[in-house]
Amino acid sequence: MGCTSCGTANGAKPGGCKSNGGCSTGGCNRMNTYDWLRNLPIADIDSYCNVVEVSFNKGTRKDFFRNTTVHVFEKGDLVTVEGVSGFDVGEISLTGEIVRLQMKKYGVKEANPDMKKVLRIATDRDLEQRGINKQREPEAVIRSRAIARQLKLDMKISQVEMQADGRKATFYYIADGRVDFRELIKVYATEFKVKVEMRQIGARQEAGKVGGIGSCGRELCCATWLTDFKSVNTSIARYQNLSINQTKLSGQCGRLKCCLNYELDTYLDALQGFPNDCDQLEVAKGRAWLIKKDIFKNLMWYSLPDSNKQYPLTIDRVRKIKSLNRQNIVPEELEAVELVSNKTVEVEPEFVDVVGQTSLRALERADKKRKQQRKSGPPQNTQAANQGQQKQAQGKNEGNNRQQQPQRNNGNGARPQQQRRKDNNRDKGNNGSK
Repeated sequence: MGCTSCGTANGAKPGGCKSNGGCSTGGCNRMNTYDWLRNLPIADIDSYCNVVEVSFNKGTRKDFFRNTTVHVFEKGDLVTVEGVSGFDVGEISLTGEIVRLQMKKYGVKEANPDMKKVLRIATDRDLEQRGINKQREPEAVIRSRAIARQLKLDMKISQVEMQADGRKATFYYIADGRVDFRELIKVYATEFKVKVEMRQIGARQEAGKVGGIGSCGRELCCATWLTDFKSVNTSIARYQNLSINQTKLSGQCGRLKCCLNYELDTYLDALQGFPNDCDQLEVAKGRAWLIKKDIFKNLMWYSLPDSNKQYPLTIDRVRKIKSLNRQNIVPEELEAVELVSNKTVEVEPEFVDVVGQTSLRALERADKKRKQQRKSGPPQNTQAANQGQQKQAQGKNEGNNRQQQPQRNNGNGARPQQQRRKDNNRDKGNNGSK
């Protein structure tokens, strides 16, 4: 697997990891293999493996070639090898004892007489000719698709790979069924003046060649490190209690995501502790049906026919109810487990007023509280208090009006009664003093 930041721009070498294409994996493509035997000392020069692994077309294809030259190649060297009726140019990806292990893995025999050979180190003329023929590939893809459409063939040309000398072209296509392309090969050979080889690939292989970003935010596994494509079906999603939603479970290729297989073994090991014959239980309220199995809490969820509620049961309780049902005994209740709410309350850190300023969060909470009060209106207690204050103020105003009313002049020149009493008392005092 390549580095996470080995991006290239305008055909330049990888600059993100600063290794310039010389990292331990040999580059940034899924066909690379780490040579963990590179520092192994050679005891006998005669037993040294004279077969090398060569990769083509930016690491999308590789093959084994016998080194019959006197050169000792290193990883990353460009070499010219035998091709179909000509030659091809590739890059050395593996040398030494690790090649024997790779040949054993792919079932290739070292003593195979039909194994092609390494001709020489790639010259400037070989590299120039390869560059010219590689520029023909985009136009060949467009033209080949148009020809296939004219012949009304149910297939899609995904990629065209030209040999370095331009004498052979490999057409990678995608088709749901069998395609009779005998007439197509004749047209391609006449149109492009090359020897044609048709190779069928799947949708996952096409996604690996095209590349892209998955829903997880990372580069596609099939474009970086995944080489073995295992079958994926909906039962894998059911084992993991995933909803069967085709849009969420499908990848860029339109097939089910390969990453569904990553955690399958863990779920299968955890499900071995769950009973297999407990899909339905008989209780007094009716027949309970199994909804899902929670391997993290070791619970089994059931639903009753008269309710939409789901009841979590422990494994021991499920086995006990099942054993009672075998004895024709129907328990009264399921005795579901009471689960604590999984909601987590976010605790805000305490604000320390260092510079004499208030917390912005406190102001936001106060502002939010005021807006809620305006929308909901004043509470009932506040309304009652306001009404009481209004009544009290109204009573005070009426009393003041009553006290002020006798002090006014009645228009006949009569003085108020209180003022006459004060005058009489003053006259009596004056008489007594005399």
